[in-house]
Amino acid sequence: MVHENCGVVGIFSLHNYNVIPFVIDTLRALQHRGQESWGLAISGKQPYTRLGLVTGKAAEFQKIVKRYKSNAAIGHVRYSTFGKSSLDNAQPLKVKDLCIAHNGTIANVEELSEMVGGCTFTPQTMSDTLVAAQRLVEHMGNKKVDIADAIHILKDEMVGSFCFTFLTENNCVYAARDTKGFRPMVLGFHKETYTYIVASESCALSAVGARLIRDIKPGEIIKLSKAGVESQRFGKDRPHAHCAFEYTYFAHPSSILEHVNVYTVRKRIGQLLARKYPIRDADVVIPVPDSARPAALGYAQELGLPFEEGLLKDGYRKKGSLRSFIEPHVEDRVEINKGIISIREVINNKHVIVVDDSIVRGTSSASIIRTLRENGAKKISMIITYPPIRYPCYAGIDFPSQEELIAYQQTNDGLPNNNIAEKVSRVIGADYIAYNDISNLAEAIGIPEKDLCFTCSTGDYSPLGIKPIFKTRIQMKGEE
Repeated sequence: MVHENCGVVGIFSLHNYNVIPFVIDTLRALQHRGQESWGLAISGKQPYTRLGLVTGKAAEFQKIVKRYKSNAAIGHVRYSTFGKSSLDNAQPLKVKDLCIAHNGTIANVEELSEMVGGCTFTPQTMSDTLVAAQRLVEHMGNKKVDIADAIHILKDEMVGSFCFTFLTENNCVYAARDTKGFRPMVLGFHKETYTYIVASESCALSAVGARLIRDIKPGEIIKLSKAGVESQRFGKDRPHAHCAFEYTYFAHPSSILEHVNVYTVRKRIGQLLARKYPIRDADVVIPVPDSARPAALGYAQELGLPFEEGLLKDGYRKKGSLRSFIEPHVEDRVEINKGIISIREVINNKHVIVVDDSIVRGTSSASIIRTLRENGAKKISMIITYPPIRYPCYAGIDFPSQEELIAYQQTNDGLPNNNIAEKVSRVIGADYIAYNDISNLAEAIGIPEKDLCFTCSTGDYSPLGIKPIFKTRIQMKGEE
């Protein structure tokens, strides 16, 4: 199945303001959600899509703003977890007269594709977004219904997570969020231009000076048009299943998700971890840049330990400023990790506590440990803000195959599973590792545990309503 944990926007100006500058700026603000490709769409034209970062086309921004001038548009930044990283899979996509952008995963995409006439799905040639769009358009045509009614029908055929933005031929913008609320989506308003904006995160609203109004509710579809904002519920499903990984890694620290500020959550995670795993003989606490910084600060402050920037990203390297986890290829993740450099004066001859958001494949962590050793660290303890990741995610994060997860590798050796941290520490070269647990993380987030998704840690796929058959990375993404 094709997974997309991406960033989406949908913008409509009631005062006929050209919203394309807003689209570009909001997509740049959501770049942390996808680095592979980006695009935008307006009515009456084919979508504009490009590989790479939004800023990679900065020299063309003025031409794009003039050529795609419109008071209504949608946009997308892509991070693929299934399907190849190619321009063909870049979004928004256009099916007949409907443009669509998607953040999430359709877990039963093969089954859904069989419902679409003349559609044969392969990860090399298609994405789950395209299959869903084709099925949606079929419902609209065959049943003569609007998007809201078609989504109501489609939700019962799809298994997975989705936040969609749509643009119709009559220049209306729609946004829909799945009934579990796996991925975030918010609504905002820019007063000066009388423009409504839907986006994956509130940081996108802040980037253009818009005010956060509220979260889009799970199971809600909203329409932005000359009539303003119209809302319908196409389904309700409790408990919710908000992705806990958004709060530790994916979301921007300035964003507010489900009424909770991400930075505050991450700092509170560090404080609670300090109470749970107090390492009082350490000399310094350092974060792995950048998402672990608030947690490291919270941990250090709680125990009264020095907080220092012992690791820095080299922004002048080709990929130095990017996020390694969401890069699709191993060689790119390695290249980014090479761009993390240590400050010898901070760590030399010291017991260093390294705070990181997660350990997924172990590639980044092992590289960081080696760097710290080479620069004189005498002891390295790691505090991990997310529980051990042992199962693939089918709700939009790139854990597509179980065999690549280091925590799974260390629990699949026939030995007891209660020493995962000890086993992982030996593999990556740390002296000590302490993982967060589900209850502690839920307390820090401030959302009841039952309303959060921890499937990648627990293996409980009941929030998605599936019993998955685990596949290899080649089967999932059509590539090594």
